[in-house]
Amino acid sequence: MDRRNFLMASAMAAPFVTAGAAAAETRGGDGHHGGGTTPGADQLAAAGWARFKGRKVGVLTNPTGVLRDQTHIVDSMVAAGVKPTAVFGPEHGFRGTAQAGGSEGNYLDPRSQVPVYDTYTLTAARIADQFTKAGIDLLVFDIADAGARFYTYIWSLYNAMHAAVLTGIDVAVLDRPNPVGGKPYGPVLDPAFSSGVGRKPIAQQHGMTMGELARLYNGEYLPAEAGGKVRNLEVVKVRGWRRDDLFSDTGLEWVMPSPNVPTPQTALVYPGLCLFEGTVLSEGRGTTRPFEIIGAPGMDWRWAEALNQAKLPGVRFREAYFVPTFNKWVNQTCGGVQVHITDERRFQPIRTAVTMLVTAKQVHPDVFAWRSDNYIDKLSGSARLRTMVDAGASVDEVTGAWRAELGAFAKLREKYLIYR
Repeated sequence: MDRRNFLMASAMAAPFVTAGAAAAETRGGDGHHGGGTTPGADQLAAAGWARFKGRKVGVLTNPTGVLRDQTHIVDSMVAAGVKPTAVFGPEHGFRGTAQAGGSEGNYLDPRSQVPVYDTYTLTAARIADQFTKAGIDLLVFDIADAGARFYTYIWSLYNAMHAAVLTGIDVAVLDRPNPVGGKPYGPVLDPAFSSGVGRKPIAQQHGMTMGELARLYNGEYLPAEAGGKVRNLEVVKVRGWRRDDLFSDTGLEWVMPSPNVPTPQTALVYPGLCLFEGTVLSEGRGTTRPFEIIGAPGMDWRWAEALNQAKLPGVRFREAYFVPTFNKWVNQTCGGVQVHITDERRFQPIRTAVTMLVTAKQVHPDVFAWRSDNYIDKLSGSARLRTMVDAGASVDEVTGAWRAELGAFAKLREKYLIYR
């Protein structure tokens, strides 16, 4: 049975930040630090979703759009008598049944009885047609991010905002914490390498919330590409989150943002270790620890030994052997490593990944290789990482190559930040 048929068979004003608000007026929450984090959705739900009464609401969301009691916001809105006109699903789908690169199609959600439209891989113009067909005048966005440029949900937001400009509707982003904190790191995308896993020149680990990204998009990129800004962009701020908070500081329960990010630890490694999708090595898909277990047939204990000798902060590597059940090297025994985070705050996912790439090529030159389509260039944002590693550059040389562009991005994003 396919995903769509499976689903069909399953029978107090909150603090808003407007697009034009000055940065000095919008930074910070309510002074709490860690453990008392309240996402935007919970604040609106506590008020019975009164903010949206009388509006023709479309909701772009997925399983992460939940309240603290794990009720999905769409179901909460329906129960409160503020039934959305339509729901829009990203990669993996509204209810989250699809694997990487998949979605759920269009269907009538059996629980809420709200029509669901599939937006994954659609252009902004086609999404605009969906908005028009659904008859919405407000798009509500509520999806948790994983903090990496190549995580497609941030581009679902961008495409939806572009479509909102084309149709003249309003957008409200119900903000959530960035699970890997608020500091940017890594290379900035070269626009020549724009793709579905990176549309605009932001850092690989952008260090922004969805609400902050929405403000950045509206201020920097949409005017040129869409011909204007979202008519009315509002961000419902997270209360009690600060830029140095990780997910473990929030007191929130983890909800998988996609099938291969099962834990907060996966999210911590993901902004770096996802680069292994651009190699012939398994990135751990088809195991119970995706992005934490990396390897391929023919690799052995020598890789873990070399990595531990590098003495990277906040991490140790264990020699590991595994047999993926899907994706690369299905049903074949792979050797490699498991990444064990020993200190969340000192751990550096992108530097760790670069070190792993460099040492894998050194220790197992007969096994390590890039994918033949050079997908690594889309993930890293240019051909530089691939060519530098192939040329034998050191980890310091690779990571130093993006220092200037990262500084420029950090300066650019400053006026769009909301939290301290």
